[in-house]
Amino acid sequence: MNLQTSMACTFTRESAVALADFAALCEQTVNATDYPHCTEVQRNVVIYHADSLHEALRSDPRPLMAELHQLFRQGPGVMVVRQGYSDPDVVDRHSQVFNAIFAQQDQAGHAADHFARAGTNGRIWNSLQKAAVHSPESFIEYYANPLIGLIAESWLGPHFQTTAQVNVVHPGGRAQQPHRDYPLGFQTVDEVERFPLPLHVLSQYLTLQGAVAHTDMPLETGPTLLLPFSQQYDLGYLAWRRTEFIDYFHQHAVQLPLHKGDLLFFNPALFHAAGNNITPDQHRMANLLQISSAFGKPMESLDRDRMMQALYPVLLKRLAHNELDAQGLAAVIATAADGYSFPTNLDTDPPLQGLAPQTGQQLMLEALAQRWPFETFVQHVNLMRRKRQA
Repeated sequence: MNLQTSMACTFTRESAVALADFAALCEQTVNATDYPHCTEVQRNVVIYHADSLHEALRSDPRPLMAELHQLFRQGPGVMVVRQGYSDPDVVDRHSQVFNAIFAQQDQAGHAADHFARAGTNGRIWNSLQKAAVHSPESFIEYYANPLIGLIAESWLGPHFQTTAQVNVVHPGGRAQQPHRDYPLGFQTVDEVERFPLPLHVLSQYLTLQGAVAHTDMPLETGPTLLLPFSQQYDLGYLAWRRTEFIDYFHQHAVQLPLHKGDLLFFNPALFHAAGNNITPDQHRMANLLQISSAFGKPMESLDRDRMMQALYPVLLKRLAHNELDAQGLAAVIATAADGYSFPTNLDTDPPLQGLAPQTGQQLMLEALAQRWPFETFVQHVNLMRRKRQA
């Protein structure tokens, strides 16, 4: 390719998409030997069992993390973890938290998601912060699961930023439009065309989509339709609205039933859509995890200082009673607090001991290690907030 051709390909338009190129990628087949930690492959979706992931965590997680990273980009782009929560009571207790939050919300007429009609779904935006404030005890029990962080770090690296949204698809709920996700998936075609094509690819590395099944999800309830390998098509952010790509999706997408406590993760560029819930009486509930790289902008704004302060007394109590191990503690703090030093105000928050100022995660770990009283911790959180303000 000469320089002029290369420059022309840097900025591209919707007219450049080609269904044949897309289909050639999507019609690959997974070779299970590429994923030695997996249990099986079903319809090109790689299936893991939580026990094997926990075993890798106890030994050396790096081979598994490399395997997962390859899966999300060069592989099918989607994985399931069976029994990601081995104790269904943990999931049920957090479902009760969500139901209490639903009861406090006015759901009439404005509960739609980005790709479904209003009234189809029940939606809790920013379920992460709302759950932390409503029930710190349940939040800690639920997010102490280290597998979420293991999978997130495999794709995004450390200091990722978790956000979450609850979605309940009611009986009779209709399917979503097939789509790609945030960030570029939430932009118009005209806006996407303004970004150089390498940025289309780069955007995939800025988020990871996940879900925790809070109910059993047989096929008739409409679990997510997935098109393995579709994330490999670099022009996909320009293509997913086109009729021929939508038709291809409906002809080739796969669905897997999920059980309560299973985990689903996929590359945000994977073509996917929630399915039809054709049951008369089953409400399909999932906690949708949208996890961002330290270098990206999350979709939702969270008050992480408030979350830290809500969780700290309960964490202190659990540590005093040996009710939380180091792995679980690290998982909770990684979910709740900011692990990256920037952006900040370097005039008031200078890097006094190294190249970067203290993070919220570092502050929380220091406070818990030294068993600071709650009032002392609050003072330090407020001081950190003031130092970081412009």
